[in-house]
Amino acid sequence: MFATHNSVVRRGVRRLLTLTLAAGVGFAPGAGGSRAEETNRARPAVHAQQLFAAAQKKFNLEPTNPVAAWEFARTGFDRAEFATNDAERAAIAVQAIAACRKLIARESNSAPAHYYLGMNLGQLARTKLLGALPIVDEMEREFKVARALDERMDHAGPDRNLGLLYFEAPSIGSVGDRTKARKHLERAAELAPEFPENRLNLAEAYLKWQDKKPLHRELDALKKIWPAAKTNFAGADWEAAWLDWQRRNGQLRAKAGVRP
Repeated sequence: MFATHNSVVRRGVRRLLTLTLAAGVGFAPGAGGSRAEETNRARPAVHAQQLFAAAQKKFNLEPTNPVAAWEFARTGFDRAEFATNDAERAAIAVQAIAACRKLIARESNSAPAHYYLGMNLGQLARTKLLGALPIVDEMEREFKVARALDERMDHAGPDRNLGLLYFEAPSIGSVGDRTKARKHLERAAELAPEFPENRLNLAEAYLKWQDKKPLHRELDALKKIWPAAKTNFAGADWEAAWLDWQRRNGQLRAKAGVRP
């Protein structure tokens, strides 16, 4: 097992997996949010840059250090979340992908290397107008390998990402699959029930599928874990995640007709 810190990883994967794959076109994020949203993102963006710079420095000094390699890839993904254009995002992703591939060549059983390779391939896919589908296929393979090596890493990250991949992608011409999505999203919530992202993802899926009983069950579970989660996932590393989690939790409850 290993420690993870910046929850932008969890928040970002949901957006990067929203790919218009049926047409082979990568997801393009909107042209920026409101002034308030940009202000809220400013401090997490600086934090992500600082962590990335420190990890990059360590990796440059110790290029064969496995922990330095995957930490560089992890912080690279987080930093790319705040990129202002596709060129910047792609440049960061390419560096992180290269670090993961080199680590896998030396240590093929490194769960973090496979996991963050999949994550950074997702960042690269976001910059592609064409050719996203082959990248997504590789993401799926890497998350499967990471799951086989350590399904509990990053709060059940491999199952969470596979679930989102199958949930967000179209079923025609891509990997989208409702049955697989349910299996992996439920497994992530089972492995790490205290982690809000897992509960939110599952509740959002149930809402889309109009499964009211399990939706209300997940919303009840979220309400129960929320106070402890605020303590367990606190500080600068989790600031961006809480902005996202609170917004999504409010939207879910409003759509489900449930009190906050």
